[in-house]
Amino acid sequence: MKKAVTLKKNYEFQRMYRKAKSAVSPCVVVYCRNNRLDHNRIGITVSTKLGKAVVRNRARRRLREAYRLHSAHIRPGCDFVMVARGRLLSAPWHQVCAQLRQCMDKLGVWKEEG
Repeated sequence: MKKAVTLKKNYEFQRMYRKAKSAVSPCVVVYCRNNRLDHNRIGITVSTKLGKAVVRNRARRRLREAYRLHSAHIRPGCDFVMVARGRLLSAPWHQVCAQLRQCMDKLGVWKEEG
């Protein structure tokens, strides 16, 4: 499986926070912006408020996996920044996936056909 293209630079995240559309759910905040490329790029942030490194890494893994499972249904050509919220760690897996899908649908990047 090919590795996902990620946002890494601070200026990329700052641009997303300033200019992107956002959708909020209890588990995650998703920022979305067109990138003029033929593929999606993702960035995941987890605040130190959530916990120590082990907890933050678990939150990152959950968001990355939820995105991977839904990537076939997401329109290409967008940058995404996903910000983990406190309920992400305690929420059941199906709820995390449903909320991510709901955010993508709200942003207008969800396509029904896979």
